[in-house]
Amino acid sequence: MKKLPVLLFILSLSLSVSAQVKTDKKLSKMIHELVKGFNGDVGIYVKNLKTGKVAEYKGDTIFPTASMIKVPITAGVMNKVSKNELDYQSILTYKDSLLYAGEDILGSFKDGEKIALGKVMMLMITTSDNTASLWCQSLAGGGEAINQLMEQEGLQHTRVNSRTPGRSANQQKYGWGQTTPREMATLLTKIRRGELISPAASERIYRNLIRIYYDGHALAEIPPYVQVASKSGAVDEARSEVLLVNAPHGDYVFCIATKNQKDISWEQNNEGWVLIKSLSKLLWNYFEPGSKWKPAEGIAAYHN
Repeated sequence: MKKLPVLLFILSLSLSVSAQVKTDKKLSKMIHELVKGFNGDVGIYVKNLKTGKVAEYKGDTIFPTASMIKVPITAGVMNKVSKNELDYQSILTYKDSLLYAGEDILGSFKDGEKIALGKVMMLMITTSDNTASLWCQSLAGGGEAINQLMEQEGLQHTRVNSRTPGRSANQQKYGWGQTTPREMATLLTKIRRGELISPAASERIYRNLIRIYYDGHALAEIPPYVQVASKSGAVDEARSEVLLVNAPHGDYVFCIATKNQKDISWEQNNEGWVLIKSLSKLLWNYFEPGSKWKPAEGIAAYHN
């Protein structure tokens, strides 16, 4: 058999790879229209896990994670548990030195109080407790160990920056952590499929991700009887959320992240949060066109 010329070989390889990525052109167009006029930078990645079709807008751009970094931190803890370096059933002792100033449940504990590791992990995800998160980051072996795990999982840009040696420049630029919409959506997909660390570890993480207290943005546009694994994040100039929706006609996953927002308010009508809600609504109606569900009138007053 004659060898293909180098350029022809490269072209055929490129076409083969691109053929594996099925683009949802209709949805992509809708997403591009949705983000027009946004006062800041935005990235979106959407994948229908049943069909494999993808729609995105700057899906490989790096954004601040804010509290979404708590998913990689959770993975770091479970990695230690899987190696028998931590006991998931262990009882921990809280120390005042762990305190992250702010409105946290764990931060209200008194020095010396006891709490189960599983509850600390639950608080980190469910109520996005920052004190619990810093504690878990330490228990996971620190940012370096978590970043190594992300590297092993093929995630090149998802990293913990805060309290991590050698990442001060990244922390100054992105804050606690950084990721891309594609990578954060990929991380949740790995968890959903039981591919992160182990099937048991993935299942434990997924169960935590379906019990979210803060439900006033993307989750508000999905029926409450539909299971969703998610995590959101927010700092002044950035808003983000990642969701894996166990929809009736097939799972879909999406991540939206912003940065450099002009609107740095903390009101519900913050431009970033409005965009997140709009995207979630668009996707629910797109993937479940026969759904007659709409948020109950007046429900906004009860969102967390």
